[in-house]
Amino acid sequence: MTIFDRLLEAQQLLGKNREAALSPEEKKRYQLAMDALWFVWSNGQAYAFEDYLKDSEAQAPHRVIAAFNTRDEADAWLKTQSRPPDLALVLIGDAYHIVLSSKDGARCALVPDSDMEYHLEELMKAGVPAPEATFPTREEAMAWFNRQTEPAAQTVLQIAGANYLAVYYRNLQHRALFPFTLVERLHERRRRREREGQGE
Repeated sequence: MTIFDRLLEAQQLLGKNREAALSPEEKKRYQLAMDALWFVWSNGQAYAFEDYLKDSEAQAPHRVIAAFNTRDEADAWLKTQSRPPDLALVLIGDAYHIVLSSKDGARCALVPDSDMEYHLEELMKAGVPAPEATFPTREEAMAWFNRQTEPAAQTVLQIAGANYLAVYYRNLQHRALFPFTLVERLHERRRRREREGQGE
């Protein structure tokens, strides 16, 4: 079944449920979902949406819409956007940032985001997953990662004794490595908030 068939089936199901809805508010919610699917279709995003679904089913980290080596590159890109994205994620030097912008696009900002830290914490709930491959250096790990023609959305690697999550962002064909130690920063922030709360 193609993504177009799946979208049509979802539209039909939503349409039936909209007709059976008891309240006008519920009908509006079904209509919003239908309109969102038509937006994907009519803007030529069906295949991109199909890739998004694959990553979602693989429980991969949230997608990013762009990746940059430096903050200056990211800021320059943001200034070129006639309609800046809002609440979209980007990578700056393999660190997640969220794009915040006003509706008119007059005010924009890139703010560090903890999305990857939460994702790694979730992966670690049952203990650190076993690594698929082990490397002595980051350079050798990236060389191996770059040789994969169709990498998995996420793969656990061990580099010099430390665990990393190798993430392939299919929409950008971008590869990034995230150390599992990022979770320690999340835990430290929580401990700091608890200490500050106790002092009040």
